[in-house]
Amino acid sequence: MKTYIKIHDKDNVFVLLKDYKAGESIEIDGIKVEIKQDIPKGHKVALRKIKKDDPVVKYGLPIGYSLQDIETGEHVHVHNAKTRLSGTIEYSFQQKLADKDISKDNKTFMGYQRNDGSVGIRNELWIVPTVGCVNGTGQMIIDTFKKEVDLQSIDHIEVYKHNYGCSQLGDDHENTKRILRGLVKHPNCGGVLVLGLGCENNQVAEFRDFLGAIDEQRIKFLITQEVEDEIEAGVKLLKEIFGVMKDDKRTEVPLSELKVGLKCGGSDGLSGITANPLLGEFSDYLIAQGGTSVLTEVPEMFGAETILMERAKDEETFEKIVHLINDFKDYFIANNQPVYENPSPGNKKGGITTLEDKSLGCTQKAGHSKVVDVLKYGEVLKKRGLNLLSAPGNDLVAATALAAAGCHMVLFTTGRGTPFGTFVPTMKISTNSELYNRKKNWIDFNAGTLVEDQSMQKVLEAFIAYVIQVASGELVNNEKSQFREIAIFKTGVTL
Repeated sequence: MKTYIKIHDKDNVFVLLKDYKAGESIEIDGIKVEIKQDIPKGHKVALRKIKKDDPVVKYGLPIGYSLQDIETGEHVHVHNAKTRLSGTIEYSFQQKLADKDISKDNKTFMGYQRNDGSVGIRNELWIVPTVGCVNGTGQMIIDTFKKEVDLQSIDHIEVYKHNYGCSQLGDDHENTKRILRGLVKHPNCGGVLVLGLGCENNQVAEFRDFLGAIDEQRIKFLITQEVEDEIEAGVKLLKEIFGVMKDDKRTEVPLSELKVGLKCGGSDGLSGITANPLLGEFSDYLIAQGGTSVLTEVPEMFGAETILMERAKDEETFEKIVHLINDFKDYFIANNQPVYENPSPGNKKGGITTLEDKSLGCTQKAGHSKVVDVLKYGEVLKKRGLNLLSAPGNDLVAATALAAAGCHMVLFTTGRGTPFGTFVPTMKISTNSELYNRKKNWIDFNAGTLVEDQSMQKVLEAFIAYVIQVASGELVNNEKSQFREIAIFKTGVTL
């Protein structure tokens, strides 16, 4: 079993795969390195002397610079290293495509074919409020409906509560509409009741027009101020929708139809070594089958953005990536916040030192495929392949945005663990075996074996099989625990 890893030949640090005590030695690259302090698993050690102001190199690229001379064997972390990130940057298009040669293997999953040509991996009945004022009403309608109807023929029923839809202006109002549209038209939903109050900014009639073409048998609307008994009226409409969707059956669907969101949270020093590279391998594999993956968390691209820019399919896509990065930096600057205010305390405890350190690990989830498109927040997928999506790093906001873009599931890597889930299956992949074994009620798949006794190919094959099982109906832990929420990005004034 490995006890350390040097990720790239150019690195001047290596990462510990177990806790080390001061005085213990490691032989690496023919050099005997004596560990100078007690250093925990996932943290970095200087492979050779790093002089003050010299770059600290991990993943073959600088993750910051040294604040002082760092001797061989010393702990390299926030006490002696710092980010080099600041404001926006001028970029030039220098394409370096590195698509892998991966063969198609004609794998399939069992999904729901929708009338509009899309495919779902769940057949759920949802209430989507246009405004937070009717959240409680939606819950009462569902509670009453459950007492009167046997729901065994569908996968789940849920009201997706949120606080918005009124007292919002400009981008905030549009963003709310876009995310709610992503729910209403999501193929994992076999039917939906759009529930309004009547006096909100997000008027039901206008929102209905905003949706575009819909299946009127499966999407119904109710304005609660316009009926005497909104619970009775809501239950009646749910029964109509349920009557249409209850006979939906899974059929065999090519894997090319699958769309996955790539997300990480509670990262640690192993995230960029185990779980994130696994997702990168899976993303490349899925894209080779004709499928789609989406990378978001724009602030966690800072410091690694040129890697993505070099993989833009053309100069137009490159310019979209530049705007994606610099527009988000401008958002930070406009709010008088530094662009490098990341990683979190939990990330640092796990061994991540700077935002570059985090970003170079985070972006590995996107593998090596070319970037085919860049989506604004709330936009829906238009192109198969690797897409980038504008959203913050916040777990629930970003996961909601991925799902609203059309992703069937969110693949979520974590080194510290989290139980949450959004409105599509939110699969947790642990970076280390300790977390997997301790939190099996949270974690769905263990990538920690990659630094133990299993090859990437073996773990990837197991992961592909598991994703297909989930796409075909197997529940992940957030679904078993009924942890399903949405969060909408807010940037402006509340009236």
